[in-house]
Amino acid sequence: MHIHRLPVLRDNYIFVLHDPKTHTAAVVDPAEARPVLACLNQLQARLVAIFNTHHHGDHVGGNQELLRHFPGAVVYGSAPDRGRIPGQQVFLQGGDQVCFADCTAQVLFVPGHTLGHIAYYFPAPGGGDLFCGDTLFAGGCGRLFEGTPAQMLQSLQQIRELPDPTRVWCAHEYTFSNLKFAITVEAENLALQERLVQVQAARQRQEATVPSEIKIEKQTNPFLRWDQPALMAATQGKNAIQTFARLRGMKDQFSG
Repeated sequence: MHIHRLPVLRDNYIFVLHDPKTHTAAVVDPAEARPVLACLNQLQARLVAIFNTHHHGDHVGGNQELLRHFPGAVVYGSAPDRGRIPGQQVFLQGGDQVCFADCTAQVLFVPGHTLGHIAYYFPAPGGGDLFCGDTLFAGGCGRLFEGTPAQMLQSLQQIRELPDPTRVWCAHEYTFSNLKFAITVEAENLALQERLVQVQAARQRQEATVPSEIKIEKQTNPFLRWDQPALMAATQGKNAIQTFARLRGMKDQFSG
């Protein structure tokens, strides 16, 4: 399975999964149809699946047009998102599996950003690939539009337990902004200091910072480090949920 990253809108990413052996493709969170169609045309591939992580328009906006071009494609999303994802045909729960090419993904139920958010984890030797929508970002996490801090913490805990080499294909290029916030709450973190310099240089070269890896997220992403003493001190949090909730509130107000 080959993964193609398509930058769209202001800062979104769409991911096209390609199986060259069968000339088929799947797409994760198609915000728009046109760049997906162009990619499929270049690959000479037929779209067979649309994997949606949640119902927001910048993740499902291309569904209907893609279905007009490929009426046989199957649209996947979560069961709680029934009625909110255009063209949805399969209604997934955490623990379900979906298949593409020779690969099988585990469905993770990860509410918080929205109540019906799911992620798709394709395990593989050496770590595998996680398509997590707006739950985990490189250096950050999604805003809590519908869920609670406790729900988001539990969701991120699932992700934190994935193998260190797992590639994190998050849906937005927010990394530099996220790390600029992270350094304000954990200034002595040497790995974070180094990553911030590297990401700033990459963005100046207009290079993508996605995918990330679970290992580097555990080392530098404050939203996977709620149990670190420095972050508990920075937030004056008395427990994991309070620390996480205060971090998220601080990030919501951050304008750097």
